[in-house]
Amino acid sequence: MTVIRTTAAALALLLAAACTAPTPPRGQASTAASTVCAPPQGTPGPETATTIDVIEQAYFCILGTYYSGATLDARSLLSAGFVALTQELNRNGRDVPEATMPALTGDRKTDWAAFKTAYRKTTDQVPDLRDKLAIVTLEAIVASLGDNHARWTHDVKRPPDYYDGDGYGLGFQANVNGPQVNGNPGVALPPLFVTTVQGGAAQAAGLHPGDVIESINGSAPFIDGKATPAIAALYPGYPEARPIRLRLLRQSTGRRWSVTLKPGLYQRDLAALQVVTSKLLNDGIAYVRLRGFAPDSADRVFKAISRLRAGRTLSGVVLDLRGNGGGSPVEATRLVSAFGHGKVTAYQCTVDGKCETSRTDDTVELLNLPLMVLTDRSCASACEHFSSAVKDLRIGQLVGTRTAGVISGPAQPYLLSNNTTLIFPVRHHLGPDREVIDRIGVPPDHHVPLTPKDAAAGRDPVLAKALTLLNK
Repeated sequence: MTVIRTTAAALALLLAAACTAPTPPRGQASTAASTVCAPPQGTPGPETATTIDVIEQAYFCILGTYYSGATLDARSLLSAGFVALTQELNRNGRDVPEATMPALTGDRKTDWAAFKTAYRKTTDQVPDLRDKLAIVTLEAIVASLGDNHARWTHDVKRPPDYYDGDGYGLGFQANVNGPQVNGNPGVALPPLFVTTVQGGAAQAAGLHPGDVIESINGSAPFIDGKATPAIAALYPGYPEARPIRLRLLRQSTGRRWSVTLKPGLYQRDLAALQVVTSKLLNDGIAYVRLRGFAPDSADRVFKAISRLRAGRTLSGVVLDLRGNGGGSPVEATRLVSAFGHGKVTAYQCTVDGKCETSRTDDTVELLNLPLMVLTDRSCASACEHFSSAVKDLRIGQLVGTRTAGVISGPAQPYLLSNNTTLIFPVRHHLGPDREVIDRIGVPPDHHVPLTPKDAAAGRDPVLAKALTLLNK
């Protein structure tokens, strides 16, 4: 097996890369908006308190620069913010008479002035909650956009890097992952089951691939076939260390039991730290697994295939993108370019339908090999950019399940005055056929789902189908 190694820190940057464009598209931010927010230059200073002035900056930054800011009803932002404000007061048992939503007219500046006055009257009555109220208000304003590539980053806590290979969590992966739960939960399908045991609490408790999770902290993961918020508990943020109780079923034996797992640091095995792994399969087929579109990952794939090709004739390539959460759209385009030239790989469009094209990099040498791409519901963002291009341009076939549908558009960071960052797309992504992929995903050419029985037995029906297709 050929492995190309990266550090744990580099892997942690993949999701950030999926949501960040290197420079803002020209012409997207008006002069007025640019005075409100701008891309960060250099390393921001330490975070300071979130205040009503920071919320104001974010509000006008969204309206002036976000993909649909020009057509957005700003009242939806302010209403979401005030709802969160009053809910936080209620959670703290500190409701006050002044916490009343002002009448909004639809005029953005007038409505902001009314909101700001009501906000200050409210928070002045509970000065000890002022910081917490500001944070939940701004988080709710950003969340109200309903955009899976929009977020506000602040006070980010990460597990310490005691050694290369640390993971944090319960120590297993399930068929429904964290980004999917947060970005597009409607695509999750029952049952919920363990696909991989990585270590930590899950390994200590004896969990196996294929174990079905029937309840999480007493709540069902699915009701009437729809995912519930309970699934999110499987993906705790650091340093949340609250124990999580699971009710499990092992179908092979019929055993039902409960375990309590406590999130923590654990050392992942070497394979989980590789951006690219590769091996030669029967009949001269190159198998390459790409876990994320990290910088320079396309070249890593090309080098892996070149090594497997040395001294032999390859009959095809299987590119495994299952679990690939995205990364750099530039790398996705370069990887597509090894299988086709002179093509449009995607469109990035404004709200009024003006689109820029992403085209293949025809300086990339063609591999001239049949291509099978393995996809699942964890293939998101740049992974979907690549998958849709393969499908639409007919340069390969997709095998597995539909992708995540988490690809609203490449996002741009904007620095706020308290040294926190607002991130959102200024253009939205369309596939090569101008189809919408966000919230829908890319359907495979050959639908092959993984089942709990497959996971328990160590079978890979998706790879088996891809090999059958290549050997025809």
